[in-house]
Amino acid sequence: MTDPSPAVLDVRDISISFGGLKAVQGFSLRIPPRALYGLIGPNGAGKTTCFNLLTGVYRPDSGTVALDGQRLNGRKPHQIAAAGLSRTFQNIRLFGDLSVFDNVRLGCHLRGSHSISGTVLRTSYHVGQERAIAERTFALLELFGLAGRSFEQARNLPYGDQRRLEIARALATEPKVLLLDEPAAGMNPQEKVELRALIRDVRDRFGLAILLIEHDMGVVMNLCEHITVLNFGETIATGSPEAVQNDPKVVEAYLGTE
Repeated sequence: MTDPSPAVLDVRDISISFGGLKAVQGFSLRIPPRALYGLIGPNGAGKTTCFNLLTGVYRPDSGTVALDGQRLNGRKPHQIAAAGLSRTFQNIRLFGDLSVFDNVRLGCHLRGSHSISGTVLRTSYHVGQERAIAERTFALLELFGLAGRSFEQARNLPYGDQRRLEIARALATEPKVLLLDEPAAGMNPQEKVELRALIRDVRDRFGLAILLIEHDMGVVMNLCEHITVLNFGETIATGSPEAVQNDPKVVEAYLGTE
């Protein structure tokens, strides 16, 4: 039976194998607009592989990925980002030698339109567009509490601030769906509380859907409205945090059996 509810991200039966290893098998997920979903599972379950399939790093052997009705299969990562699907990474991937400001400004440029002549001649259109990008960049840095460090090198930020900067850069691309890969990794308990509030605020302020991978169950259970659980590349449970938390298959995957 087909799910009639609207979905901004519609993933249907995607699979990929590396050699003889089936890394992801028949993964499906429908995320409604403005939803906050979680993807969890033990180490090696295939979570980041799913993100790589959604964002064009890997091409699925089978199945489809659609964003707002647009099929994304076969598109390159920058084309998928331009379509409205952006991500952060488990291992932070900032441009460390660039300033905090320039890291976010680069994200904003994905939505800009520039010509060589406009750039060289500094036309009024080019200057106006650069001004608008600068204003948006500062607004995002202000939202994330980073405006005061705009012109520091990104590599010099504390770890938690680097995490926030990476989210700000992803938001600069104006996504319809934001994928967060372990955003709470390396954060202390107070930073995790602040992160939960920030993610909710981002969802509400920008009106986008969010899918996050996270190992911290406190973050997941207190933040996500719906959770999908992977184990060995297969979906073993999906539903509300309460339902997933009490699912015997999930308990077995995390804790094992006697």
